[in-house]
Amino acid sequence: MPRLNSIIPDFAADTTFGKFNFYDYVGDSWAVLFSHPLDFTPVCTTELGRMAVHVDEFKKRNVKLIALSCDDVCSHSNWVNDIKSYCLDIKGDFPFPIIADPSRELAVKLDMLDEAGKENPDAALTVRALYVIDPSKKLRLAMVYPTSTGRNVDELLRVVDSLQLVDKYNNIIATPANWTPGTKVMVVPSATDEQIKKAFPDGLDAVKMPSDKCYIRTTTNYKA
Repeated sequence: MPRLNSIIPDFAADTTFGKFNFYDYVGDSWAVLFSHPLDFTPVCTTELGRMAVHVDEFKKRNVKLIALSCDDVCSHSNWVNDIKSYCLDIKGDFPFPIIADPSRELAVKLDMLDEAGKENPDAALTVRALYVIDPSKKLRLAMVYPTSTGRNVDELLRVVDSLQLVDKYNNIIATPANWTPGTKVMVVPSATDEQIKKAFPDGLDAVKMPSDKCYIRTTTNYKA
């Protein structure tokens, strides 16, 4: 799997939107590039359907969606009709491209195959790998699910919100377990007094710990 903060290389691909270069398509947006095992399969149909239903939420966050599997463009295009029929909340044309990778070349390059199948091109299917990529083309977050487990779109939106909020505050904050937008964030121990005063002039809430170390500092006084 690509390492966090590594650059995702540019690539050319055939898609349901025609031929494209990844960098040209993404431009200065964030991107979510995610693979699915196979067209005309039940869990994949729900996943791409829910991503399509939530496309406006991703647009609000300046995120472009791109799917990928080892089927060809014709298969993808025919399958899209089924997805739209099953997920009736999808309005208009299907809103994001699906990359065709029948040679599995891109799946190998992006490490989207499991260990058991990576050496068998006749049987290997892409797993549910998902990469959140920032405008500088750095990998900021990776999720890898087995083929049997569908992803949670609400969780994906939550982690995008977290990444973008942390960037906005120049990495002096972090989001705690089960964080959702509007709830408290934590100020990292390495933040300087000057940074904290500038970002949070109304101060922070500090939690006294048995160790007497002051490292739990929180606030809800932030702007998304």
